Amino acid sequence: MKTSEERFTGMKMRGIPMLILNLLLFFGTVCCFAWAVESAMPLWLQASIIIIDVLLFLATAIAWVGLFIVEPNEARVMLFFGKYHGTVKENGFFWVNPFYVKSKLTLRARNLDAAPIKVNDKCGNPVMIGQVVVWRVVDTYKASFDIDNMAKTSSAAGSAGNHSVAEKMKAYEYFVKVQSDAALRFVAGMFSYDNAENEDERLTLRSGGEEINSILEKQLNERLSIAGIEVMEARVNYLAYAPEIAAVMLRRQQADAIISAREKIVDGAVSMVKLAIDKLSEQGVIELDDDKKAAMVSNLMVVLCSDEPAQPVVNSGTLYN
Repeated sequence: MKTSEERFTGMKMRGIPMLILNLLLFFGTVCCFAWAVESAMPLWLQASIIIIDVLLFLATAIAWVGLFIVEPNEARVMLFFGKYHGTVKENGFFWVNPFYVKSKLTLRARNLDAAPIKVNDKCGNPVMIGQVVVWRVVDTYKASFDIDNMAKTSSAAGSAGNHSVAEKMKAYEYFVKVQSDAALRFVAGMFSYDNAENEDERLTLRSGGEEINSILEKQLNERLSIAGIEVMEARVNYLAYAPEIAAVMLRRQQADAIISAREKIVDGAVSMVKLAIDKLSEQGVIELDDDKKAAMVSNLMVVLCSDEPAQPVVNSGTLYN
């Protein structure tokens, strides 16, 4: 028994000559039948001619089934009474034995734009994640015979809605959809949404980018190779926290952003205060003891780090009052 795709080596003829021949036979059998019915010949001879003519007409009608067209990036899987006889990938108009079953498969690249699904990341947080997969059939034998559309059985789909959707797909199309969801769930569970809970974690769903896409593509190719399908590209196109925790996580992100901004403000303020004190000392503008330096540092830090514009207070006394 064959286990992989093979080139069709059976009898295959050009379609145009066979189309012309079938047309001639069709009109010939019709004219012969009319002549036999109207002619005054012995009854046994007339009956024999009519029977032979009817048989030729039926053979001509069956021969029409053998005509088929193969378009670019398309293939026909040839079955003869349940036995695989190869795949026709050559473009054109052909005729083969009409008893061949010619299953049509497209070899063109196709997109799977999966709707976002809810999964748990490495830390257990529910996130919504979606993907886009570009795939194509590379082995027509595996795509046709190594997998089945389980929605055709009574227990394959969990609900009537899933059952009807799956029945509209070919077996390998449904297989791609199911395995893509499974691969996406697996990859999402390997990484955290971000590194807020583990700062040492380098790769996350949010920052991984091309690395996450490469891992997802590898997972898909491993899962879909059994169906003779190649994944040309896979990428995460949607990522967000699930609605039930989105507000809380947004506040956490805002808090992280505020802390980061405060750290930069404090670093800048310390540099500016140090620069001011050094300049005053170098240029001999004023002699400051430790208490005055502490007071100046305190005032400048308040001015530089305050959220609101500072209100100046004029000291009408001495520096010590």
